[in-house]
Amino acid sequence: MTYFKHESAIIDEGASVGDGTKVWHFSHVSSNSIIGESCSLGQNVFVANNVEIGKGVKIQNNVSIYEGVVLEDYVFCGPSMVFTNVRTPRSAFPRNTSNDYHITTVKKGASIGANATVVCGVTIGEWAFIAAGAVVTKDVPSYSLQAGVPARRIGWVCECGHSLTTHEDTIVCPECQRSYQLIVDKLIKVTEE
Repeated sequence: MTYFKHESAIIDEGASVGDGTKVWHFSHVSSNSIIGESCSLGQNVFVANNVEIGKGVKIQNNVSIYEGVVLEDYVFCGPSMVFTNVRTPRSAFPRNTSNDYHITTVKKGASIGANATVVCGVTIGEWAFIAAGAVVTKDVPSYSLQAGVPARRIGWVCECGHSLTTHEDTIVCPECQRSYQLIVDKLIKVTEE
């Protein structure tokens, strides 16, 4: 075993946990889930069956990653944020098979703030930033800064997480000097040569 598991955590047989990953207090990783290397699962995190989590992912306390959710590399899930996986839940009419779950994908480097809600069936683009308390109901473009209920784009962010000012053709991050271009409501990173 090349990962850390707190004594109160449960990792079911058949789960795959990568090197250097830490699973903290009262967390539960279900069978057939795949967690990449160097991840951190905070206190009281639940990972359902058949979930895929990339490398370097940080999941803060009290987050449930339900079946149908895919987290790519370096995703950040803030404390108590929520994923759903069924659009029309009913207690009297259970929807609890893989065919009932809608796929939600969080792309590389995206961050989701504390207490945000991500409604199932959406894709959050690479390096996007979801503000605390936002409710994501539709796809989020890469590098987009989203806030509100329902969430809407209020700006753009750099890969380093710094807000970008978009009043010129070429946008340079004042923090890390990465450069971008805004082309028809899409922020594109300028290719380094």
